[in-house]
Amino acid sequence: MATEGGTMTSPQPHGTSAPGVPLPETSHQGRDTAKHHNHQARSVAEHAAAVAQLLQPLRSPNRTEVLPLRQALGRSLVSDVTAPISLPPFANSQMDGYAVRSADLPDGGGELRVMPPVPAGASPDGLLPGTAAPIMTGAMLPEGADAVVPIERAVPDRFLPPADQATGQATVVLPSVAPGTYVRETGSDVRAGETALAAGTFLGPAQLGLLAALGMPEVTVYRAVSVLLVTTGDEVVEPGRDLPAGKIYDSNGTLLEAAMRQAGLNVRRTGIVTDHPEKLRGLLRAEGGAVDLIVTTGGVSKGAYEVVRQAMEDHPVEFLHVAMQPGGPQGIGTFEGRPFLGFPGNPVSCLVSFEMFLRPVLAGLFGSPAPRLPLRARLGHPLTSPGQKHQVRRGTLLPDGTVELQGGESSHLMHALAGSNVLVHVPVGVAGLAAGAEVEVWML
Repeated sequence: MATEGGTMTSPQPHGTSAPGVPLPETSHQGRDTAKHHNHQARSVAEHAAAVAQLLQPLRSPNRTEVLPLRQALGRSLVSDVTAPISLPPFANSQMDGYAVRSADLPDGGGELRVMPPVPAGASPDGLLPGTAAPIMTGAMLPEGADAVVPIERAVPDRFLPPADQATGQATVVLPSVAPGTYVRETGSDVRAGETALAAGTFLGPAQLGLLAALGMPEVTVYRAVSVLLVTTGDEVVEPGRDLPAGKIYDSNGTLLEAAMRQAGLNVRRTGIVTDHPEKLRGLLRAEGGAVDLIVTTGGVSKGAYEVVRQAMEDHPVEFLHVAMQPGGPQGIGTFEGRPFLGFPGNPVSCLVSFEMFLRPVLAGLFGSPAPRLPLRARLGHPLTSPGQKHQVRRGTLLPDGTVELQGGESSHLMHALAGSNVLVHVPVGVAGLAAGAEVEVWML
């Protein structure tokens, strides 16, 4: 695995739009591109656009499926969902109380005769003038009733025993009430024929609950994106094995797999691939055809043992620098028809690359995973940043809106990352910020 050095020049400010960067199509173009390092740093926005262009074919009608609601959590809708019924489907009570005709209770209220109760799930008879019906929360409003008086405002302030109600002679004193009080009108949530959920909506618990309330047992969603995740490097050892001198444990594989699974991706791991280009090519040929996307970690910079770059020499893959710290070295292209992304080898760089490029691009294409929540926070301490790069620092957002930076700028600081709950963004053109300065943070 390699360091993240390299000269960064003429970056585009973060957040500005940029066209997608065309990727080479033919093998001879790929051979030239894979050997070439782009010394002109690409902006964060430009690289995100290039990743979006690369993955756009995954948004295909052939990559959809119909799932029961219980299996659709974390997916996104292929098309708009039109409400087949209104919600609520009938006018119902918002409170336990008495269903009344508001005209029967002029200023100052009045005494009304008590009718049989209306429990939830019942289809009641119409309400006669001069009467009140005990009604439970969610129960259908009787025809003729246009308001509900809460039981707490009735005299007596408790429901009468069933035996007293059955006589038809019991009465209750109620205050005056305006029409519509404590009534959930038909369609007050959504009306039949309206768009209940738009195409691309991320299906969380609330969205699935809405579909169930509409009586829909299943939904058409995009298939989960499948990823082949490959960790590279002679120096990397699987956790649980002996750690020889000069070796490190593989944290990238676990870190990225967890991030991808959390984002709803189906991840296939291959174990660690040593710094042998032919071995890596053979593995990608054997495994890559069964997935939608190939992601590697390490071997994309300018060191002497850049296995990923060497393995891609005859493939349309570009190796370049993005004006971002950490995570500057990036690889992007295709390997035998499969979209390919090469992330740098340091652990924090891996995660930042995923969070800056793959996760938001998938969210933009499919609505899933849900985008990270951006917030504004105040710096607890001053910071410095390379003005020509978009810097991503790790931090802890406190309840008072202050963000405390965790660790320094180095991309190997796993302990600091583990103690963080936000990514702190310092845009291009900013070389330093004072304590108390406002910054954008993304919740992790």
